[in-house]
Amino acid sequence: MDQLDHFADGRCLIVAEVAQAHDGSLGMAHAFIDAAADAGADAVKFQTHLAEAESTPAEPWRVQFSSQDATRFDYWKRMEFLPDQWRELREHAARVGLFFSSSPFSTAAVSMLDQIDVDFFKVASGEITNFPMLDAIAETGRPVVLSTGMSPWEEIDRAVTRLRDRIPVAVLQCTSEYPCPPERVGLNVIEEIRQRYHLPVGLSDHSGTIFPGLAAAVASIAVLEVHLTLSRHMFGPDVPASVTTDELATLVKGVRFIESAVANPVQKDRLVDGFAQLRNSFMRSPVTARPLEAGRTLSEADLALKKPGTGLPPDSLAQLVGRRLVRSLPADHQLSMDDLTEVRG
Repeated sequence: MDQLDHFADGRCLIVAEVAQAHDGSLGMAHAFIDAAADAGADAVKFQTHLAEAESTPAEPWRVQFSSQDATRFDYWKRMEFLPDQWRELREHAARVGLFFSSSPFSTAAVSMLDQIDVDFFKVASGEITNFPMLDAIAETGRPVVLSTGMSPWEEIDRAVTRLRDRIPVAVLQCTSEYPCPPERVGLNVIEEIRQRYHLPVGLSDHSGTIFPGLAAAVASIAVLEVHLTLSRHMFGPDVPASVTTDELATLVKGVRFIESAVANPVQKDRLVDGFAQLRNSFMRSPVTARPLEAGRTLSEADLALKKPGTGLPPDSLAQLVGRRLVRSLPADHQLSMDDLTEVRG
């Protein structure tokens, strides 16, 4: 993918975010790629941590979820893959029809991902002010997706200004809460981003449900990113903010349905043109409410509206009152003007 044109062609790019859910297992990372492809995602995304390049042993835990790693630095170290392993993952994604992306957390990670031919970069919320890394991404010429979960407008403005004239950019509304409650998703911000930057926009959702993604699809977003878990029983800090593979498959189907609906506006009167036969089955026409003799002057009690609607229109009922029958009629006879005489003043 050379340009972000894919993001702006009217079809939302659905990104399955693996992040650290592989827990340092290369085999598990491969399993996530297959799961994302089977669910119908367009892209799979990881995070590329190189502990020595991004952190110090003093980095505090966001959530110390395991005693396996004594420090956050140790955790990042355990999450590292070798360049050849990253290439293996990227090639696997290509084989199953997925774009491959990752969030770098250092300029060294940018260089490595560029060398393995990553399809696009994702800038995590906490890295939007890392200008040396943003410049390194821009120098690759590859598209970038910016997450904005921790930044006010001023910081987002600076990052967008730094990148937009150099490489294709998409900007995502994001709230950095795991899981994110509905009142904090910020669906309204998507349109604010669109109007502010006139760039492809999207949503990075941490709610752990499919609902924000479906709602955002109505706004014709270009990118939707959701965290993926293989099971609610998996280990890791992001599981509560993730969707399962089955939920991702449902989300993909829903987004594609909504896209088709939004892309095909209809004119109401023209829409019903093809329903003539259906209308006949469901609508009603005036009929005799009981057997009636010839010469009878019709009253409201003599008439009823019943299916099918193949006779006179329902709104002609009042106009039939006061007319005379030219012949005797059985009950439930669908009336026509041939059954009646003219009203005489």
